[in-house]
Amino acid sequence: MTIARSILLFLVAAVAEIGGAWLVWQGWREHRGLLWIAGGIIALGAYGFVATFQPDPNFGRILAAYGGVFVAGSLAWGMLVDKFRPDRYDLAGAAVCLVGVAIIMYAPRAS
Repeated sequence: MTIARSILLFLVAAVAEIGGAWLVWQGWREHRGLLWIAGGIIALGAYGFVATFQPDPNFGRILAAYGGVFVAGSLAWGMLVDKFRPDRYDLAGAAVCLVGVAIIMYAPRAS
């Protein structure tokens, strides 16, 4: 159950950070206004709290692993929201990142 909880937290963090950055992008670059930017700032702040719920106590490990989730999540967000079509190199790179996440977070460690 701990691994499932950790994966869920990574997914929530990805939605908060990527969604928040997208809202800021939309507010500024697409001229949608300050409310979009404010929503993005709130979402980015929420992202900062989500990582604190990870079961592993090491900030560096959590943030390093989240980097891989961010890479894959950003491509997924682009596909779903912006109709971006990643090429095979995008997909291969995201897969490598997710393998890295699995090794960093879930490899058996001596206590």
